[in-house]
Amino acid sequence: MRNPIGGHVPVAGGLAKTGLPYARELGAEAVQVFVANPRGWATPVGNPAQDEKFREECAAEEIVAYVHAPYLINFGSHTPATVESSVDSLRHSLRRGREIGARGVVVHTGSATGGRPRAEALAQVRTHLLPLLDELTHDDDPFLLLESTAGQGSSLCSRTWDFGPYFEALDAHPRLGVCLDTCHIFAAGHELAGPGGMKQTLDLLVDAVGEGRLKLVHANDSKEASGAHKDRHENIGAGHIGTEPFRELLTHPATEGVPLVIETPGGKEGHRADVARLKSLRP
Repeated sequence: MRNPIGGHVPVAGGLAKTGLPYARELGAEAVQVFVANPRGWATPVGNPAQDEKFREECAAEEIVAYVHAPYLINFGSHTPATVESSVDSLRHSLRRGREIGARGVVVHTGSATGGRPRAEALAQVRTHLLPLLDELTHDDDPFLLLESTAGQGSSLCSRTWDFGPYFEALDAHPRLGVCLDTCHIFAAGHELAGPGGMKQTLDLLVDAVGEGRLKLVHANDSKEASGAHKDRHENIGAGHIGTEPFRELLTHPATEGVPLVIETPGGKEGHRADVARLKSLRP
């Protein structure tokens, strides 16, 4: 399948028990899950029975799975405790990703806090993140997928070309990839809505990181205009990006084989409609 399409699914009550029935109701061919509280530092032990059932049923139904790491992670922080917790939290997400058979773990690229120079923050990213990448030595370890932000504050990565220095800081590690969030990249200032806008943006991303590094797309429309630097997701076709750019995305060479996961509002009905809408745009 050129582009498996699905969504972020709730897993309270069990990965397989709660997450997979929700995925089936969406008609999802790809799923993204949290394996810890996204707004906390806790690193809970998984349920081996649920892990195995989730892994087996995803394989049987050809559903590709991804983990989203907690939002608090920031390797560019000027606070040592935050950096230390970021290491523990991301290591946990990567380990849990492997245990559930996830293809990748998504992490936000963070920001340079405390008024620190960008170069200093990226050097710190290298110091603490590169060792975690080097721990990914098993064939079934997930890729680490960098997700840029909408460009708020002192973001380390918001435009396509920002991925270049970030990759350089991490020696373009072979287990490193990109998760492109269409709402974030639009809010950061890439004009996706005009004719050819999505193509140009994807071309720029390939220029920055090379071919084959785009591993996942968060397909979200935007409630805010391009360049607003506000991360507010909207249903596909109902926001400022509109429908046609997603059709353009689904035919670009860089997205060949890349899954799309929605993180849109509207609950189950809205999610089901967005998955169906994206499927209808597939060539």
